[in-house]
Amino acid sequence: MMDRDRNDDDMDLGRGDGDGTGRRRGGKRRVCKFCADKDAVIDYKDPQALRYFVTERGKIVPRRISGTCATHQRKVTLAIKQARNIALLPFTVTH
Repeated sequence: MMDRDRNDDDMDLGRGDGDGTGRRRGGKRRVCKFCADKDAVIDYKDPQALRYFVTERGKIVPRRISGTCATHQRKVTLAIKQARNIALLPFTVTH
């Protein structure tokens, strides 16, 4: 067998960003929609605004995906749960 010098191309195993840790590369951090726009309110009576934070299957979108801060994510979660209880938003997908 022939000894070769290792370079960056040899280290790329199809994982992560090529540094061998297997971690995903972080993208651009999203700004909280409610912190940026002080006029935007979180209201359980507005299901159209809350649909952005709910997946097609009815799950609440996590912070890392939606970009909301922790304070507003808690308020969004509470508003979604209230809207579900009074039947403005579905709990699950209908068949």
